Amino acid sequence: MASDSHDFTNERAGPMSAPPEAGTLGKIIDRLGIVFGIAILSSAAILNVEVVLRYVFNSATIWAHETVIFLTASSFVFGGLYVAARNAHIRVVLVYDLLNIKMRRLFDVVISVICSFSCAFFAWASWQSVSRAVWTPEGHIRIETTGSAWDPPTAGLIKIFLFIVLILLCVQFAVLAFNYFRKRGG
Repeated sequence: MASDSHDFTNERAGPMSAPPEAGTLGKIIDRLGIVFGIAILSSAAILNVEVVLRYVFNSATIWAHETVIFLTASSFVFGGLYVAARNAHIRVVLVYDLLNIKMRRLFDVVISVICSFSCAFFAWASWQSVSRAVWTPEGHIRIETTGSAWDPPTAGLIKIFLFIVLILLCVQFAVLAFNYFRKRGG
């Protein structure tokens, strides 16, 4: 089989980082990945503290579970943007590996354009949810809360974050499409 068209160990991009085609946006997204990695570790730590508080000291918190849900949901949403910036998304290589370099480049351009349009559509759909989660029918700002005893605004915040990530995904795929298109010599 032919090798993948994206070498993640090249000297320009470094090992397992955003490829040059991802542009400056891809580099920024790649660097932000550590924040969401820390969020996952924080979630694990919070759950461990909650278990000790609940079962050892019989003093459970009202904030732990919703905080963990918010941190992991944010990390999961960011993960899509992260793998797009690294061009590490799932690819069906059965056909792709059989193509020559020029056809791979064409496929990369077409796939990136389709993904950009798809993300734009999903961002529009997400906006419908954001508008209901942030504004009251009268037009006042009131971010949707969870409705629990703690009642944080994390439900609205995750919808806003999803909307922002979808816009960034749309832009990232457009950057990839543009850079694949202008790439010379394969």
